[in-house]
Parts: sequence; C-alpha cells; structure tokens
Amino acid sequence: MFSNSRIFRIEWQHCDPAGIVYYPRYFAMFDSSTTMLFEKALGMTKFQFLKHYEFDGYAMVDTRAKFYIPGVFGDDVEIQTAVTEVKRTSFSIAHRILKDGALAAEAWETRVWVIRHPDSPGGFKAKSIPEEVVRKLAQ
Repeated sequence: MFSNSRIFRIEWQHCDPAGIVYYPRYFAMFDSSTTMLFEKALGMTKFQFLKHYEFDGYAMVDTRAKFYIPGVFGDDVEIQTAVTEVKRTSFSIAHRILKDGALAAEAWETRVWVIRHPDSPGGFKAKSIPEEVVRKLAQ
C-alpha cells in the first residue's frame, strides 16, 4: 500500500508549558500527514483533488494512538504514514513517529469518503472511493 514520510520540527506552539507535545497536537500532525499522503499519491493538492473527484472530504470515524517517547520543543521527528486498507467507501491509515530512529508514537485512523447529504442540511453521506484513487493508494 502507498506510504509517505516527512520530517517535522516540533515548535513551541505544539507544546504545553513544560515544552512537551500536547497530545491533541499529534492528531493535527497526523491529519496533515494524511493529506500529504493523498497529495503525493494523486499528484495534486487537496483543493484540486476535492474538485477533481467531486467529494467533500474524508471524515474521521475512528482514531486512536499510543505514545512511547515524549516529543519536545525543537525535536525533528520523522512521521511515516501508510495506507493499510481500502474498502468501498472507507480507508485506514497508520502513522508512526520516529525520534532519533526510535518509535515515539503511533496512531491509526479510519476515514470515510463523503459528500454532502442532499436530504440533510449540514450532513454527509458516504460515497464510493473512485477506482483510480483505490489503484493509486494500493501501489
């Protein structure tokens, strides 16, 4: 399955007053990493692929994480993101954060490919993931 890796510098804005990454900030890092994975796989920005595939996003339906080594202000960490499963309307992603080569955190998420629900203002409904996207994520 498709994967992407990036180096990420932990800045003060990601940390609590003790200089340790405040755990919700990890989920923002993971969200950005998922978008970067899709941009790399599809060869276009999120703005472009939302329009191209005529959908409204990939809603989070399940997420969890484990933290092993604290990230601190100034750390450069590697975030590895990989597709682990693609179904008809959903997909799963795994993230690993490495600090100096050691596993610092890992997370898993399941998301659903969605469009606006025509009968429920403000609501969404699942849409089949296009075959082209499935093929690119399965590489």
